[in-house]
Amino acid sequence: MSTPPAGTSKKGIFSRNDYLAPLPVPTGEKPCDVLNTIWRKNEVFLDIGNYSIGSAVMVLWPMVMLFAFMGYLFRNDHDEMHIFAVMTTFIIGVPTFFLIQGLFREVPLPIRFNRQRREVCVPRDNGEYWIVPWESVTAAATQQSSVSQAGKNTMGLLVIGFENPNPNATQDNQHFSLGFNCGGGTTAMALWECMRSYMEIGPEASPDAAALNSGANLRYYVDYMKDKAKERGWFLTLLWEGVFGVFIFNAPLATYLQRKKLYPPPDLPHPDIIEWSKPLPPEQWAKRSQELEVAIAKREAELAGRVEAQV
Repeated sequence: MSTPPAGTSKKGIFSRNDYLAPLPVPTGEKPCDVLNTIWRKNEVFLDIGNYSIGSAVMVLWPMVMLFAFMGYLFRNDHDEMHIFAVMTTFIIGVPTFFLIQGLFREVPLPIRFNRQRREVCVPRDNGEYWIVPWESVTAAATQQSSVSQAGKNTMGLLVIGFENPNPNATQDNQHFSLGFNCGGGTTAMALWECMRSYMEIGPEASPDAAALNSGANLRYYVDYMKDKAKERGWFLTLLWEGVFGVFIFNAPLATYLQRKKLYPPPDLPHPDIIEWSKPLPPEQWAKRSQELEVAIAKREAELAGRVEAQV
């Protein structure tokens, strides 16, 4: 599956696609795990997960608050109240049903990036595991915009793709892609840099794993607000984290459910993958291809030229 060269962009009137890999060259963005996708990180491998029950809560809760307010306004009008009850059942009830259903499902296994072997382990739903060369992984930041009476609305994804290394795989089992709802653009690049920097630079260049063993109580949220207050003061912290975070998005509940489901995060239990995940002697570590070396040098020169031009 051919893709445009990494580092290039295609822009439309209401869209933009930034191609990040292959080959995995620098994006110029600082690594930032905006979705807490890093579940494990050590000297050998990085586990990336895409389980977002907390995000679902924070999307659903504003609608709950809105419909609760509307219900208060219609409380004395019995005719409109019946119509409102039906609307509430479909608009809030159905997503809530799927949210609750998701709480009782097993958390999907993470994708494991092994920097010493320069390979990626991709678990599949049928119990199969793909071992994919790192330099063959595809990545793109996609962004779409729409304009309405309410103004401009922009949505985007980081999409990471993998090819089944088995040449005899069936047509429906040849490709697999994973999407991260991070907004596209520079945010998607920063999320991709968490993986790329880990593989190409080292563990120290990538953010630490999310503190999945904390956050299951109110004390965590209080400590979190104290840290934010040091950055921007108590007024803005109480306004955003206190009022909006608690009442509009219900961040404490979202954090509680997310971390309850991910403590401990799921591991890759197959014996072959356990063996594959063990450290290697430094002399056995895989090396970059010459093609990637040239591509990285060229990209770093381009980024340096942009910085000099801005100065």
